[in-house]
Amino acid sequence: MQEITSRHLLRVLPWIEAIGGVYRVNRRLTYQVADGRVTFVSTGAEVRVISAELCELPALRGFGDADVLASLGDLFTQREYEAGQVIAAAGAPMEEVVLLAHGKVDKIGEGAYGNETLLGVLADGEYVGEQMLVHPDARWEWTVRTVTPCTVLALTRDAFERLLALSESLREHVSAYREDPDGPVNRYGEAEIALAAGHVGEATLPGTFVDYELGPREYELSVAQTILRVHSRVADLYNEPMNQTEQQLRLTIEALRERQEHELVNNRDFGLLHNADLKQRIHTRSGPPTPDDLDELLTTVWKNPTVMFAHPKAIAAFARQCNSRGIYPQTVEFNGQKAPAWRGVPLLPCNKIPVNGQGVSSIMVMRLGEKDQGVVGLRRTGLVDEYEPGLSVRFMGIDDKAIISYLVTTYYSAAVLVPDALGILESVEVL
Repeated sequence: MQEITSRHLLRVLPWIEAIGGVYRVNRRLTYQVADGRVTFVSTGAEVRVISAELCELPALRGFGDADVLASLGDLFTQREYEAGQVIAAAGAPMEEVVLLAHGKVDKIGEGAYGNETLLGVLADGEYVGEQMLVHPDARWEWTVRTVTPCTVLALTRDAFERLLALSESLREHVSAYREDPDGPVNRYGEAEIALAAGHVGEATLPGTFVDYELGPREYELSVAQTILRVHSRVADLYNEPMNQTEQQLRLTIEALRERQEHELVNNRDFGLLHNADLKQRIHTRSGPPTPDDLDELLTTVWKNPTVMFAHPKAIAAFARQCNSRGIYPQTVEFNGQKAPAWRGVPLLPCNKIPVNGQGVSSIMVMRLGEKDQGVVGLRRTGLVDEYEPGLSVRFMGIDDKAIISYLVTTYYSAAVLVPDALGILESVEVL
């Protein structure tokens, strides 16, 4: 059966018992309530921002006046840029907020010796210049230059201030944000734990406690099921030289496991591609995955990265980039097999990672294990009529047509214990 693959993800995930079918992840309180990306709608060549999505901008998070947001959305104007054009120059006054509707841009700053250095890559749904909404004297700290043709929506300072003068609720919200009502936070946005170090004498020590999220996420086990039907005549007469019932069951379980891995990657509720934190998502610098891109990806999970996963075509595209540079990636021993690796981290194939119609895919890197606060798989063992760990095969009976039925069931999910356990390289061109 060509559908059967190596299913490396199922093999490497450390599986944890989800007692009662639920696994709770307690995280420290983080002052981040939005996903950080803006959504657009298009009619022909015209692009408009969805007004409610403007709450993704930090200064507008929690602002609930739909009429004002609709008026604000109408103030954005559409612009088109060719590749290589400058949208904003470092040092210039920040006079507009720019929403990137389509395309890719570089954030370019000044290096330690005056040379240009790439600070990051932004793509669809991201934005720059949001400080303009709060700080009238804000200036661009870096240059924004297009990598591909781009469509952007821009809001000028004058247009925003005119609306600000008309809306009391908007003025109050922006003023409250300017005063920063959130408590002290660390570099990751988590509620800070007050500590004292390096003091001498009888200094007064700070009091503290670890502030957790009030509504921690609970991962419920998902289910994959099917009913295997085998005619009793087949089971009685055709079990030589192979047991037909066992072979039917084996292939059914293989298909179920393939579906399980697909869901662990792509399910919109718990799939790994959809559960990576926005700050843990980066874009390729040029398109194809280069050694520089994988180095940048490893920085997102720099604390004990365990494994990377990519579509086989993405691995081939990375190999082409290495060949063009005269670089030969090493191989490592992983689960008894030789596997390609980068910086000592295995790069394993997973054909469940999608490649879209334009030949664009993603590469994942993760830290594994509950002890290391990484990515874990969830399952429930000890099921009635358990055939494999977490998978049961129940006899359902024989109907009046002499067909034997078996219910094949498996329960599973995956959890990312802390945001920096999973990183994703997006916009990977594999063709």
